[in-house]
Amino acid sequence: MDVSASLVKELREKSGAGMMDCKKALAECNGDIDSAMDYLREKGIAKAEKKGSRIAAEGLANIYVNKNKAVILEVNSETDFVSKNEEFTTMIDTIGNAILNSNVTTLEDALTVSLNDGTINDLIVAKTAKIGEKLSLRRIEVVEKKDDEVFGSYLHMGGKIAVLTLLKGANEEVAKDVAMQSAAMKPSYVFISDVPEDVLNREKEVLKEQSMNEGKPADIAEKMVEGRIKKFYKEICLAEQAFIKDNDISVNTYVTNNGGEIIKMVRYEVGEGMEKRCENFAEEVMNQVKGN
Repeated sequence: MDVSASLVKELREKSGAGMMDCKKALAECNGDIDSAMDYLREKGIAKAEKKGSRIAAEGLANIYVNKNKAVILEVNSETDFVSKNEEFTTMIDTIGNAILNSNVTTLEDALTVSLNDGTINDLIVAKTAKIGEKLSLRRIEVVEKKDDEVFGSYLHMGGKIAVLTLLKGANEEVAKDVAMQSAAMKPSYVFISDVPEDVLNREKEVLKEQSMNEGKPADIAEKMVEGRIKKFYKEICLAEQAFIKDNDISVNTYVTNNGGEIIKMVRYEVGEGMEKRCENFAEEVMNQVKGN
C-alpha cells in the first residue's frame, strides 16, 4: 500500500526507528500504527527508543579532510567496548564522509543528510537498535581553508582526542605539530584575545585573594596578579604555551619561525563536560543476559 509521509513521521516519533523501517512496517501492516509498532518491536527495531535517556559519554572523535574542506566530529556510545567495535567505527566513517560531501555546517542539518537508505539520523537510530547501546552524533565543526592555508590533524588514543588546526603560510608538518601540542596540553583558547572577560576577571580575583592570603599588601598583590596572569595565559592559550618540542620558545614563535600564522584550532575530547556512567559492567552484562 501507499504509505503517507505523515504516518511515517508519526511512527518514527513513537518508535525511534528509521524512516525506511517505519515505511516498511506500515506497508506490512496496512497503515495501522499500533500493528506497525508491534512489528518493529518484534523485529527488535524499536529498542532504540528505550535507550534515549541513557548516558552515552564514551565513543570516538575523528577528522575527515578533502582538499580545502575538513570536518571534525564526535560520536558517542555508552561503553568504551562498543567504541572499538568495527560496526561503530564504520558508522562514524559513513557519517563523517557524508557530512564532508554535503553543504551542511550545523549538527541539526547534519542529522538530515541523506545516505543510501535514509538519513544520518536514521542510521544512528538503526545502529542503536542493532548494537544495543544509545549512540549519538554529539557535535561537528566544518572548517574550510584557502589555498595558502594548511590543515593539521592529530588523533590521540585512537580517537579519544581529536585536534584540527588551520595555519596560514606554514606546511602540514608544522600544522600537525600544533595539533599534537593542543592534544597534549589542552588549551582552552588560541590567543589571549580569545579569553572571555568574565573568565579573566574571575581568575584575577582568585589570584588577588591568593596573594593577600599570603600576607601581601593590596598594592603588592595587584602587581603579583599581573605576573601570575601571564602564567595563566601560558597555560590556557595555545599560542602562548611553551612548545612541547622546544620549551625555550612559544607555539606562536615556532609557527612564526616556520613562516606561518595560527588561524584556528578545534579540539574534541570524547565525553568532556558530560556525565559519565558509573554502573557495574558485570552487573550490566548480567542484566542484558536476563533480557533487562
